[in-house]
Amino acid sequence: MGAFLVAMILVCVRPTLAEQPKGQWLSGDFHQHTLYTDGGTSFDLVMAKNHEMGLNWWANSEHGGERSRDGNGNFWDDPAVYPVNPILGAYELSDGHREMWRWQSLRDFAFRDIARTRAVYPNRRVFSGFEWNVPGHEHCSTGIVAEDARALSAFEYQFDNSDDDFSRIGEAGRYGVLAKQNGKLGFAQGATSVTTVNKSYPDRHADAVAACAWMQREYEARLIDNAWLLFAHIERRGPWSSAHGGGYNIEHFRDFNNAAPDICFGFEGAPGHQANNSRGFANAVSCDGAGRCTSKDFGGTHGGVGYYTAKVGGLWDALLGEGRHWFIFANSDYHRHYSAGGDDFYPGEYQKTWVYVVDKNGDGDYSLNEIADGLRSGNAFFVQGDLINHLGFEAQNNGDIVAMGGNLEAAKKINDLKLTIKFKSPVANNCSPDGTFITQCAKPKLDHVDLISGDIGGRVNPNDPNYTNPVNPSARVIATFSAKDWKTDQTGTSTIVTHINNVSQSRYFRLRGTNHAPGTTGETDPFGNPLADAQATISLGIDGAQEAWNDLWFYSNPIFVIVD
Repeated sequence: MGAFLVAMILVCVRPTLAEQPKGQWLSGDFHQHTLYTDGGTSFDLVMAKNHEMGLNWWANSEHGGERSRDGNGNFWDDPAVYPVNPILGAYELSDGHREMWRWQSLRDFAFRDIARTRAVYPNRRVFSGFEWNVPGHEHCSTGIVAEDARALSAFEYQFDNSDDDFSRIGEAGRYGVLAKQNGKLGFAQGATSVTTVNKSYPDRHADAVAACAWMQREYEARLIDNAWLLFAHIERRGPWSSAHGGGYNIEHFRDFNNAAPDICFGFEGAPGHQANNSRGFANAVSCDGAGRCTSKDFGGTHGGVGYYTAKVGGLWDALLGEGRHWFIFANSDYHRHYSAGGDDFYPGEYQKTWVYVVDKNGDGDYSLNEIADGLRSGNAFFVQGDLINHLGFEAQNNGDIVAMGGNLEAAKKINDLKLTIKFKSPVANNCSPDGTFITQCAKPKLDHVDLISGDIGGRVNPNDPNYTNPVNPSARVIATFSAKDWKTDQTGTSTIVTHINNVSQSRYFRLRGTNHAPGTTGETDPFGNPLADAQATISLGIDGAQEAWNDLWFYSNPIFVIVD
């Protein structure tokens, strides 16, 4: 390893480190659906499942555009439920029922249900959000912290690619004069729907960048308390092209982050829909008549994790190699439970995002605003199947200590960089054999932790040809730790301390861990990298929820070490 010799030191007691600001690790999920849109479960039951699965916070975050049902599955135009038709805006019909635009249901109905949920679960924190149909691209989880849903409504109305309502154009209010900038032109009322003309794909992308910039301005002007735009299942639609559109390329994430650094700061490293036979709706497997099966690489999940994140030296590493504070999260994308014919685990049942939330005002409580700040800080990790339920990752140079998401700055070469990893695993997880979908469950047990590092070379200019280059060849696994390398105390906390000598250039460090040893058939290659999930189906004959429970991973966010 040359200048980056890793010398592992095992300790028999927990190291003494400067304390983080007073706070707490809280688990959550910010991407889930109910009957308000295309979910198969009532709003109240989904909220109850979040609580039942032990989540501390979550967001109601479902599609923009228009839908015909409320959160209980009642049609908006059913006079038995709504004697006075509540629908505003342009006329849109679907399957014989008039649809309500999401800008209205978010503002006038869903937010009211969220307020009611907050009262039912006073020790939980519930965000107002929606899943943005990004012009020219895929989806994006949106959350806004404000006293009501007017800002969320204004954002959805102006920028959601599926919102064709033209009734509010020119409306002036707290959030400016409303205008459509959602990748479309020529809004006109047709017989049963609004007709539009699509812009070119580059122009649609420009509208998406404008949407990010709008949210950044609202945040900077303090017209909203907090917000995020975190991109969803980013590999699902494949690479983007100016002729055909698609998902996201690295240049798009760079554009979004440049336009809104406080708002656009990450994506789903692992998609939801983890119980689907094509894990995360991203893993295409085809088999011929002789039973020969193949899978495609790009777009497939690897250990349930998207290719952009799972590939060491890939797109996420390229963003980190610029020193960008770009972070990864995971959610359920819940629509319908696998046991009821769906593709999903309940929120918190399988995937969780854990975030360290600082109690900034010292009131002993953790607010929506503080949780959103925690997400932005990057002091967060995601985990599958409760493989771990605590992760501390810190870097130390003399008396300076930072955690995940932070910059450890040094004026000169660091002779001895100390990295401390602390984790815990629960006694059990939510896996429960039912004889149909799940036949066996194992206690969550971490096999090893990989320490991954890459060079930081500075921001890439949009005019640089490398702006579209999604690789960081310097990224590599620099150390692997297994049970023989960590010490577990009486509380169940396992600790690893490792030293990296002579750090003379800026680098970042991140972690991943799994329940599989390197070279596990159908799961990992000889170096411990996750295989495409199709291999588990092809080699092991498992699929769906059972495949997910058999294959567990966690991923940390990075620590940046900046050497002048």
